[in-house]
Amino acid sequence: MLSVDENELLTKTGSGTPMGELMRRYWQPIAATAELDESPFRTREVTVMGEELVLYRDRSGQLGLLDRYCTHRRASLAYGIVEDDGVRCQYHGWKFDEQGVVIDQPFEDTTHPDQRFRGKCDIRAYRAQELGGLVFAYMGPEPAPELPNWGPLVWDNCVHDIAISILPCNWLQCQENSLDPVHNEWLHRYYTRYVDQIFSGKEPDYYRGMEHEKIGFDTFEYGIIKRRVTKGYTEQDDDWKEGHPILFPNILLVGSQFSCTLQFRVPLNDTTCYHVSYYTWRAAPGKPAPVQENVPYRYTQLKGPDGKYIVDLTFNQDYMAWITQGPIAKRDVEKLGESDRGIIMFRKMLRDQLDFLETGKDPMCTFRDPAQNVCIEPPLEHIKFGQKTPPPVYRPGEAGYSRDAKLIEEVMATWRLPQKELVTA
Repeated sequence: MLSVDENELLTKTGSGTPMGELMRRYWQPIAATAELDESPFRTREVTVMGEELVLYRDRSGQLGLLDRYCTHRRASLAYGIVEDDGVRCQYHGWKFDEQGVVIDQPFEDTTHPDQRFRGKCDIRAYRAQELGGLVFAYMGPEPAPELPNWGPLVWDNCVHDIAISILPCNWLQCQENSLDPVHNEWLHRYYTRYVDQIFSGKEPDYYRGMEHEKIGFDTFEYGIIKRRVTKGYTEQDDDWKEGHPILFPNILLVGSQFSCTLQFRVPLNDTTCYHVSYYTWRAAPGKPAPVQENVPYRYTQLKGPDGKYIVDLTFNQDYMAWITQGPIAKRDVEKLGESDRGIIMFRKMLRDQLDFLETGKDPMCTFRDPAQNVCIEPPLEHIKFGQKTPPPVYRPGEAGYSRDAKLIEEVMATWRLPQKELVTA
């Protein structure tokens, strides 16, 4: 358990807070690229760690990320006029470039061209960069580190899908879930079977189906590797031998040789989390994946028509569990057991990196050398839970359905069909 003060230290991410300063040292996804491209105004309102911002793409293609409110009379730039070199406030015409510099104040420039007023009116601006169909923001001190080229974001011969969930809970209870192997046995196996039987009108048989015999955790240069041995498997199987990682501070990578998911847990504020599931399906070696027009995105439905949480899909089960812990979990009254060793390790890692930040050096998982950022591939199971072929039909991990479901199924088929059969199928 944590004290009330320790819990606040690790969960509060507003500007000026210790955890807020740490999280701002990392690039955070804030929108799907297609989401911005679909906006008729070429703008999108975003909130990140309590800061209200506007993301835009000017007519030259340059991304900008600014304080949402014009420094003149505080009108929202989300409704501004996007021009070739910046965004102009619709209220009185002040224009800002992507660095937040005021480059035009029409009436003031006309009436008092000799005054230095313009230099006092710049707006807060942050870096924004696209990668893999997502827009990322960096809100920390300069110079900015490299935007990490995690493998799934830069692999070729793949099909991708983005699912975005707005969760009414703190980011930390989402990330702590990734250091908890045993919940898979109960929430995603035992409970799934129970729910399926209840919904189909059957009497529950309370069949367990999976039993953890051993769990393990190892720190490595990017975070923590999570391992498990379940009944019927050994330490020679990939679930223990390879494991899968959490990437510090707020990413999970999970998957197999067929597909994987990067999950990003970004605080919108202290009680709301912007959760991105970035799905990647890889074609079998030597076989082509279909070409996507762009990377589709969708927003996940959390509740059904009855107002209750959707609980028959894997990630929705997670969301239900995280949200029902409350807006900020009360860690001062929890009772941690042996299965929580990974969570304890992660909390210590967070505190250690907060202390390290005070030395003035980069925290862990910061990349400065472009040569080391070409394609970063952390350890990951190839054969997960003994599964050697992908399922024949696409079934999303959370509520909703990908626009490119047929393309996903084509990619999965490459693992089952010889090349000549695939081409003529």
